[in-house]
Amino acid sequence: MKAPFGVFSILGNHDYGDYMHWESPEAKLANLEKLKSIHAQMNWHLLLDENFPIEKGGASIGLIGVQNISGKSRFHSYGNLEKAMEGAEKYPFTILMSHDPSHWDKEVITHYSQIDLTLSGHTHGMQFGVEIPGFRWSAAQYLYKHWAGLYMAKNQKLYVNRGYGFIGFPGRVGILPEITVIELV
Repeated sequence: MKAPFGVFSILGNHDYGDYMHWESPEAKLANLEKLKSIHAQMNWHLLLDENFPIEKGGASIGLIGVQNISGKSRFHSYGNLEKAMEGAEKYPFTILMSHDPSHWDKEVITHYSQIDLTLSGHTHGMQFGVEIPGFRWSAAQYLYKHWAGLYMAKNQKLYVNRGYGFIGFPGRVGILPEITVIELV
């Protein structure tokens, strides 16, 4: 992947190796460090509770990335949004990359009104549902208030991408894979 301002990434819940048995805590940590080094080898800028300026034509936006933070008790939270926001007040527009959309309700819209747009994923739309003009349903909506598409609260927006892979069931029914293009003007 190539992008004119760089490729940026964050970690999601599966990246920490919490769902498998490890021989030791050191083996689990080594796996995470290997994953981080793969991001670097691919020239992806892995944002670990930090912000990064993107500038063009004298204008700038702040790209903020956190490690996984969840508003759901069954998922571990590793990130620190307060740390990631340090110095971000200088940006006139901010975009937060946060894997789990439940983080938006848990912390973003309640404590960080200066975040303009949050980009999330995580739900995969549960890989099953119906999406036709005027009607959208997935079992994901019973677990996640924000499970796919664009949501708004006051002046803040959240976009939840449906993903293009799968977890568990190796397929999708009615919830198509998604790569989102957002044009900022």
